[in-house]
Amino acid sequence: MNKIKILGIVGGLRQDSYNAFALKAAQALVPNDVALELIDLHGIPLYSQDNEMSPPSAVQALKQRILDADAILFATPECNYSLPGALRNAINWASRPYGETAWKGKPAAVMGASVGSLGTARAQSHLRKMLVALDMPVVNQPEVMICDAAQCFC
Repeated sequence: MNKIKILGIVGGLRQDSYNAFALKAAQALVPNDVALELIDLHGIPLYSQDNEMSPPSAVQALKQRILDADAILFATPECNYSLPGALRNAINWASRPYGETAWKGKPAAVMGASVGSLGTARAQSHLRKMLVALDMPVVNQPEVMICDAAQCFC
């Protein structure tokens, strides 16, 4: 029997990312028939429509990992009351060119860890709106908002 393949996307670029730690913790909790594979966004260049018809190899690899996955688990930090630019950039790349999105129909879930008291609530809200526009069915409950992450991941 094939394992269900979930792609865990670390939404920030920070070396000791609390969101990467949260995804690694989630890896230890998945059942035996599920594989949670993690990917970070290092090396993804800034999106430019000028390059979308021949995207860089890092973008092609990202899109292929998304296409190969059965579902997506986003772990996003919060930056200025929203999601970080690196995650937005990757979402843009994988949705282009028009009509060739890697996201369409992929089930998704969202989580996030932050040093603040709201645990990425605002970033997750913005990300969920984007996922609706990308035609991704999103798990609504439970919501996973890890606050005071510096104390959670020592």
